[in-house]
Amino acid sequence: METPYIIDDRDGGRFKVARETFTSQEVFEKERDLIFQNCWLYLGHESELKEASAFVARTVADQNILFVRGRDNVIRALFNVCPHRGSTVCREKRGKAKTFQCMYHGWVFKNTGELAHLSGENAYSKDFKEGDESNLRPVPRLEQYAGFYFICFNKDVEPLEDYLAGSKEYLDVVSAQSAQGMEIIGGTQEYSIQANWKLLVENSVDGYHAESTHATYLDYLMNTNGGLTATRLAGKGYDLGNGHAVIEYSAPWGRPVAQWIPMWGEDGKKEINQVYDELVGRVGAETAEKIATKNRNMIIFPNLVVNDIMAITVRTFYPTSPNSMMVNGFAMGVVGESDWRREYRLSNFLEFIGPGGFATPDDVEALEQCQNGFKSAANAPWNDISKGMKAAVPSFDDELQMRAFWREWNRRISELEEK
Repeated sequence: METPYIIDDRDGGRFKVARETFTSQEVFEKERDLIFQNCWLYLGHESELKEASAFVARTVADQNILFVRGRDNVIRALFNVCPHRGSTVCREKRGKAKTFQCMYHGWVFKNTGELAHLSGENAYSKDFKEGDESNLRPVPRLEQYAGFYFICFNKDVEPLEDYLAGSKEYLDVVSAQSAQGMEIIGGTQEYSIQANWKLLVENSVDGYHAESTHATYLDYLMNTNGGLTATRLAGKGYDLGNGHAVIEYSAPWGRPVAQWIPMWGEDGKKEINQVYDELVGRVGAETAEKIATKNRNMIIFPNLVVNDIMAITVRTFYPTSPNSMMVNGFAMGVVGESDWRREYRLSNFLEFIGPGGFATPDDVEALEQCQNGFKSAANAPWNDISKGMKAAVPSFDDELQMRAFWREWNRRISELEEK
C-alpha cells in the first residue's frame, strides 16, 4: 500500500514514512481535526481525585479541562471555560474546591458544573440561571478503564473498552500490581521538546535505540555495586490493534514491584519475596511472573505512553506546532508500599525516566536532531521503519510497534479524510 505519507510493502518487507509528516503545517492541522478531535485521550488517574471536591486542571489537545470529583462523589470532565465570555474559570492546577469562580465577572459554579451564583442576576431573564447553557460544559465523552480516565471530544466515538483493544491486558497488568490499588505520586513533570510529537511515539516503544542512546545509563548500572542481575535484554513486540502497541521484555535492573537486585540487601530480598508470594496467591503464578519480571513500554494511540520498567511512568504529549510538543509525565506507584520500596521507585523514576535523568535528555537530543535533519526532506524524503518486517516473531528491538501506530495514523489521516 502506498499513500502520500507511507509506503507499506508487506511482501517486500519495506515500510517508509514521508518526512513531510513531521514538518508540514497541513499535516499538523489534519492531525488536530482527524485524530485529536476524534480519538480517546488520556485525562488522568482516579487516584488524583481521592476525595469529594478534589480537582485537577489540565490542558488536553490544547483545550483546558477540569478533571473533578464533585460534591456528589461523581468524577466529571468539564471544559474549564466560562459560558459567559470564555475566560478560564479555575486558574489553580489542583486542589479541593466546592465551587469555582470566574475572576472576570464573578460567575460562580458548583464543582458539579451548575451555575451557583450569577452577579447582577436581576438583569437576566427569570429562568436564565436554570438553563444548561449557563453551566460549565461537560466534555462530550468521559470513560475509564482500570482507573485510567479518558475523554473524547466526539460524542459518537466507539466505547472506550472497544477502542483500547489489546492494550486493556497491559493496563490490567499495571493495575494488578497491588491489591490496594495504584496511585499517581506527586504532581506533573512538564517540559517541551522541539520536535514533532510522533517522534516521541516512536521513541517510546523503540527497543532498538536503548543500547546505543542510553549506553551511559547501562554503564552506570554496571558500575554500581549490586545494581544489576544477570538477566539480559530480550523480548517481543506486539501490535495491540487500533494503533496501540507494546514491547515486553526482560531486563537486568531492579523493579520495586517484585524483581530484586543485590543492592537492596537481604532485608529487601525478604520483602520482595513476600510481595511476589502475595502476587502469586492473588493473580496466579503465570501472571505474577509477568507482572514482576517483565518490562513493558506501551503506546495507546495516539499519545498515551505507559512505561512499566524500573519504575512506572504515565506520559502524554501534544503537538503545539509541526516541530514542537508539550510533554506531561507522571510517576505511578503501589498504594501502601513500604518506604524503602517507594524510595527506590522514585529514585529509579528520576534517575532514568525523569526530565533530568539519564534517558530523557538523551531522547530529547535524539528527537531534536531528527527534527533538524528533516530540513532536508525535499532531497532526502523518507524515514525507514522496516526492521523486523519479515520476522516470524518480532523482537522487542524490531519496529513492528511503530508500524502499528503509523498504519492507524495513516488510516485516520488518509482514509477518513476522504470520507
